Amino acid sequence: MSSEPPTPPANLSTELVDALNESSPERLRDVARYAKALADRQEREARLEETDSDGIEERLDGLPNDVPAKAAITIKEINDNRYYYWQWRDGDRVRSKYKGPVDSDG
Repeated sequence: MSSEPPTPPANLSTELVDALNESSPERLRDVARYAKALADRQEREARLEETDSDGIEERLDGLPNDVPAKAAITIKEINDNRYYYWQWRDGDRVRSKYKGPVDSDG
């Protein structure tokens, strides 16, 4: 790691940079998580506005805020029970979020 402080992006306001520089590492990590979630949501909303496909719009309507639009629904079996999960790739990792039980009506 360099002993030099990181250079902030030129498009950040001085007030924001100053506030970040005065923040604790824990608060900076909280800000980073929030900023990523906010960016993902805004990107998802922008894609939703651009799409003309009813199928995609319907799928995205039920998508939780913290699940990216590129997520797919998968089924996992745990202790002989089947559950739906949202699943997506995040860098080198595969992430999942519980959606609900698979109906046994079929």
